[in-house]
Amino acid sequence: MIAGRSRAKRRLAAAGLYAAVGLYVAFALFPLFWTFKISVTPQSLLYGEGITVWPSAATLDNYARVLRATDFPRYFLNSVVVSVTTAAIVTLVASAAGYSLSRFRFRGKAAVAFLLLLTQTFPLVMVIPPIYRLMGEIGLTNSLTGLIVIYTAFNVAFATFLMQSYFDGIPKDLEEAAMIDGCTRVEALRRVIVPLTLPGMGATLGFVFTAAWSELLFALMLINSENQKTFAVGLLTFIGKFAVDWGQMMAASVLALVPACLFFAFLQRYLVTGLTAGAVKG
Repeated sequence: MIAGRSRAKRRLAAAGLYAAVGLYVAFALFPLFWTFKISVTPQSLLYGEGITVWPSAATLDNYARVLRATDFPRYFLNSVVVSVTTAAIVTLVASAAGYSLSRFRFRGKAAVAFLLLLTQTFPLVMVIPPIYRLMGEIGLTNSLTGLIVIYTAFNVAFATFLMQSYFDGIPKDLEEAAMIDGCTRVEALRRVIVPLTLPGMGATLGFVFTAAWSELLFALMLINSENQKTFAVGLLTFIGKFAVDWGQMMAASVLALVPACLFFAFLQRYLVTGLTAGAVKG
């Protein structure tokens, strides 16, 4: 009798857990579903049917117009170039800086860490005027190179602390053992430490790529040429003076999700923690 009640309680608890997870997933995915739903809704039905779960007719005309009749492909390619380049540069710089802060003691280490942390406290609105003037004087306005420089500068501090935390989680005994076996510090870093920090590098790549991919403020401020706009700025072209082309805007938004999904799918196997668990016996 008691065992039956216990099993019933466990089943009830499991059902409640699955229901809660299902509701959370539905809540999280609903904006994506609604974006896709509007992107395949014909213009004639967009306002005529009201709020429905799925339109009575679906079409890919919005996607065709976005790809053929707009400059979105160019905006898309610009965003890919800026985001991938920024993510790669920031990850390399942050990995070197994080390793240095984690493994070495040097004069001014605390001051360097404090200054890196201080850069994260300034509101972006406050730094826009000096940055715009500086970028104009060195000729980096209206160029993708300027965006890469800005995005790198604003993401490297957080990425450094992120990589430092991963290096701190790797026992120093692994490096010392490798060096005792004849490896130099660089060889120990390349053969032992770097493979163990691939999850951290993957997380950093994903974070920086997402931040650069969706950034709008600096792209809107620094870029005026149609050939240099990123997709975040390009989405604003679907907003007219008297109307908004929601179908094409949502289609462009769905297309913009593709590289981010592919990027994280490629890095998924690196986003695993605990690779060093049990590596050194306590």
